[in-house]
Amino acid sequence: MKRELEEKQYVLNGLAARESWRLFKIMAEFVEGFEELPKVYPAVTIFGSTRVRPGDPCYAKAEAIGRELVRAGFSVITGGGPGVMEAANKGAAEEGGYSVGINIRLPLEQEPNPYANIRLEFRYFFVRKVMMAKYAVGFVFLPGGYGTFDELFEILTLVQTRKVRPVPIILVGRDYWKGLISWLKDTVLAGGKVSEADLSLFTVLDNPEEVVDFIRKKAALRA
Repeated sequence: MKRELEEKQYVLNGLAARESWRLFKIMAEFVEGFEELPKVYPAVTIFGSTRVRPGDPCYAKAEAIGRELVRAGFSVITGGGPGVMEAANKGAAEEGGYSVGINIRLPLEQEPNPYANIRLEFRYFFVRKVMMAKYAVGFVFLPGGYGTFDELFEILTLVQTRKVRPVPIILVGRDYWKGLISWLKDTVLAGGKVSEADLSLFTVLDNPEEVVDFIRKKAALRA
């Protein structure tokens, strides 16, 4: 019984041919997102650690970015959980804007934060990823862990391969990201694995006002 419960958490492994009925659940999740989210466009999706708490400078910065984005006419989308996501949703909600939380069901439950005034919950990561990207005109990455890195490199790959239009991709916090950027330049670029143009796909900024102004100017150019 325990083994059966453990196996059920591995969603991707469960997609066997005999379970093709799962496709209808996947379709239902797409339909829900496509029906609910067009009203929040244009939005900016914010990523970052679940482990920061109120009082942390990173939390304060995410909250300020959420607030400034709403003032600039954007909605805010996050993964709906705690930490940076909570802070960004809080800033957006308290400023009176659309504050979207797109939560994921996990074996170790991620509780949705209370500041999302539009909430969706998905079982399938790939559906959630589509919804977090489709209605966004920019992406902001604050300090985070594996999940944040996963989203960053996926968005970079989509832009690099022209599967999505070029959009602002902003890494917030020079001190946090400098090691990764040095590795990309000194190892990945030096080894011919990416091009100089690939490294120009993202911008590093520190100040919330700078972040929002950069996105606003880029969005105006596309209008």
